[in-house]
Amino acid sequence: METPAAPQTPSAALEPAIAQNAARQLTQLRNAIANVIFGQEELIELTVTGLLAGGHILLEGLPGLGKTELVKSFAKALHLDTKRVQFTPDLLPGDITGNPVLQESNGERRFVFQQGPVFTNLLLADEINRASPKTQSALLEAMQERRVTVLGTTHVLPDPFFVLATQNPIELEGTYPLPEAQVDRFLFKLEVTRVATEVLQKIIAQRRLGEEPLLAPVMSRDELLALTALARRVFLPPVVTEYIARLVNGSHPGQSQVAQSIKYGASPRAAIGLAAACRARALIQGRGYAGVEDVQAVAKPVLQHRLILHYQARLEGLTPAEVTNRLVAEIPVEAKALPRTLAAAKVS
Repeated sequence: METPAAPQTPSAALEPAIAQNAARQLTQLRNAIANVIFGQEELIELTVTGLLAGGHILLEGLPGLGKTELVKSFAKALHLDTKRVQFTPDLLPGDITGNPVLQESNGERRFVFQQGPVFTNLLLADEINRASPKTQSALLEAMQERRVTVLGTTHVLPDPFFVLATQNPIELEGTYPLPEAQVDRFLFKLEVTRVATEVLQKIIAQRRLGEEPLLAPVMSRDELLALTALARRVFLPPVVTEYIARLVNGSHPGQSQVAQSIKYGASPRAAIGLAAACRARALIQGRGYAGVEDVQAVAKPVLQHRLILHYQARLEGLTPAEVTNRLVAEIPVEAKALPRTLAAAKVS
């Protein structure tokens, strides 16, 4: 009789020494970015979390708040091959993925694929919502499958491959809403807000118009790949996986009280992304196992852009971020009901 495989236990998690060493490396990365991007510690930590989880990140905020500078700082600190695309209304899909070019060789003419800027480790998609939906959709295959297909031929993208996109609020003139399929491919949506007065004073004292701040590399490509591999090994206890599943399921109409405001909830891709983000956050904290506190910490950036609210909810001024916070507050950590005697008990 075949012996059943033993279930995964916390002992299968990363050794504490390995997890803590990884946390020290990631702290160095965060500190290096914080020396360039002032007053945005939470934003920096979430960006590191998203990259460590292997996901793409969408940064939203008004012009001039440092979205592009944040992405450029990560490119310098990680010493990755980086390309930048400025999205404009006249941008074409081939300007991103690449185009076949007719070349003559040995008396024969044939099309040769010329790679576009998407063939890089870190693609800065600047003001992505200023391009038409057709051009935006050129990134769909690249973001999900890490490859590009042109004229029936598939070309694999470098490893790692990240898209860090910036977008202006949709209320601004000359912007197009991102297609839902593309929005779902972003692991995180992070809001870049203005900084406090004292931080602004520091920026004024240390920045010069037209000068980029210096930032030395603190991590190589191989070191980043090693850390992402460690993040995938972080132990995810059953109580955490169950909590993630109930949280994502609770975002659908009829599955929770707060879902009355939601027209379409989060996808299974959101659940997978939430698990990956939890593992990454746990490693940043120096732990070889994830907990429910990790789920709650990354639920908003993972879920808020994936929830489509009812028209009435939008009229009432509700935002996906507020609905996500209410969802986390409503869904209990454990699904087990209280024993009947305790449930019926009343405290006077």
